[in-house]
Amino acid sequence: MSDTEGFGLPAAIDVSTLIVPFADTTPLTADRAIPVETPVNLVYATIPFAVMMATPSDLEDFAYGFSLTEGIIERIADIRSIHIEEDEHGIKLEMDLISERLHAHLARRRALTGRTGCGLCGIEDLNALPRAHAPSKDAPVLSAAAIGRALAALDNAQPLNSETRAVHAAAWADLAGRLIAVREDVGRHNALDKLIGFLLRKAIPPEQGFVIVTSRCSFELVEKVAAFGARTLIAISAPTSFALERARLHDMTLIGIARRDTMTVFHGKERISARGGAEACRD
Repeated sequence: MSDTEGFGLPAAIDVSTLIVPFADTTPLTADRAIPVETPVNLVYATIPFAVMMATPSDLEDFAYGFSLTEGIIERIADIRSIHIEEDEHGIKLEMDLISERLHAHLARRRALTGRTGCGLCGIEDLNALPRAHAPSKDAPVLSAAAIGRALAALDNAQPLNSETRAVHAAAWADLAGRLIAVREDVGRHNALDKLIGFLLRKAIPPEQGFVIVTSRCSFELVEKVAAFGARTLIAISAPTSFALERARLHDMTLIGIARRDTMTVFHGKERISARGGAEACRD
């Protein structure tokens, strides 16, 4: 059983199931692990802001990452403290903001009710679509070998998914392809927020690695990675057209359909070294 680090709630539970073959053979009873999905209420200065359906693990990482990628904070010091509380309805993440960020937050008109995988609930206007700041540093050149190394290591770095086969992961690898951190959740956005929260708390520079997600690549994921400041996003599935548009806007290297034997570079191909050395791919 996977436990929530520092909080005590399980990330997965065992349930009794019946396995029924389509062939004319006897059904089998078996216990199977499924991921826990619970409402997590994100509260700022006693005022509820969002309810996200999430896996109750790495909740402090989630609080920091969500707050950054939703534009509520700009740096880790903008949150004074975090209090985690469980009640009969779910989990409450209460965050105390510094006065400057609290005033800015209260001035925004946004009410967000999140479902698993939901990224635009509560947006009142197309002009309110999230948009990260322009990048401040150059995107790194990456070798195909480093990317392949990280992808190969990721298979064995998802304990909750190995147990349940029902959650997403977001991972951070350094420029050599060594996995530094992996976060898992029933929601792909939540997994990425947890990862970004970890990177913030550890003060890991965004230019020193790249992000991998085990889901399709939507524009919200591109924006979250851009909000952190990272310049490379790799997805196991293909990006949407809007995700590619945003990646081009941020000049973010965007790679999709990433497998052990191949990957597809949708933007930033000049920053990918096919032979693992200094030469980048040409047009």
